[in-house]
Amino acid sequence: MTMQIPAPASKQTARMSFPAGRIGKRLTQVAVTLFGLLLLTFFIGRVMPVDPVLAIVGPDADHSTYQQVYHQLGFDKPLWTQFGIYLSGLAHGDLGNALLTGKPVTQDILRVFPATMELATLAIILGAGVGIPLGVLAAAKRNSIADYVVRIISLAGYSTPIFWVGMMGLLVFYAWLGWVGGAGRVDFSLDGQVTRHSGFMLIDALIAGNWEVFRNALNHLILPASLLGFHSLAYISRMTRSFMLAQLSQEFIITARVKGLSEWHVLWNHAFRNILVQLLTVVALAYGSLLEGAVLIETVFSWPGFGSYLTSSLMLGDMNAVMGCVLVVGMIFVVLNLLSDLLYQVFDPRTKV
Repeated sequence: MTMQIPAPASKQTARMSFPAGRIGKRLTQVAVTLFGLLLLTFFIGRVMPVDPVLAIVGPDADHSTYQQVYHQLGFDKPLWTQFGIYLSGLAHGDLGNALLTGKPVTQDILRVFPATMELATLAIILGAGVGIPLGVLAAAKRNSIADYVVRIISLAGYSTPIFWVGMMGLLVFYAWLGWVGGAGRVDFSLDGQVTRHSGFMLIDALIAGNWEVFRNALNHLILPASLLGFHSLAYISRMTRSFMLAQLSQEFIITARVKGLSEWHVLWNHAFRNILVQLLTVVALAYGSLLEGAVLIETVFSWPGFGSYLTSSLMLGDMNAVMGCVLVVGMIFVVLNLLSDLLYQVFDPRTKV
């Protein structure tokens, strides 16, 4: 009797080698993308009609002082040389010093980013927590009054300028009704009462056991987070409705209904389960957009976050800070995409290699 040698070993080798090649390809794409972002941002920053040297020395400085700072910043060197110097420092973990604060850019970003992350995290929880059920409802009640209401809400949230919504929110809920806190993360009288540990005001207040600061910080956070959440809700509900409509027209849904399954069971256990993978990408991209695109809300609410820091740096022509922020934004979307890929394999076995 001839013994046949099974072939799973070669298949297993192929299965083990494929993820490594896929990871290598993904890392190469990430490196090329981030390099392109940095290159484009650097050269655009150099042709902007903003003089960072003048912002440092002031308009009354004499020519010798101006030239001294100009040479110290390396602006007398060719652009490619300046870019090479920046990349050399970046390779050693040095993003340079910010002209706005005089501190390392890394230190500035670590200081302001938690404020934006706290705002965006609550916003995406509200946006996804309300937007997904609304999208499912609109798809289940297609062309009904509920569907039209959800579509109007989505259209309003998607098309209304976020800065106008922010100003109206402050006017109505803060100035008129007094239901929420005003600008900033906490009242001025409570600022500095909690020691900074994580940078997240709510978490730091809990660590300190200061419930007054916690309630005040939550009172300031709820309005800007709700407005940002309303903006992301519009996108998430629209995409959920579209995905659900595509699933509800499939034959297996008709079969499930013929078998006598309840509509709730059909919607959530059959149709919704099949769109989880797509929704992961939608929610991840929405979260990334909130992290890097909350500039207008932060400006309206005087929120000392990442968006405000980036805007101030752009106005000053501080390219070290701007490029550091661009790098952070790029890494955010890279991490979110990688996380989505990992979650795909959890919710959809067909994506496993």
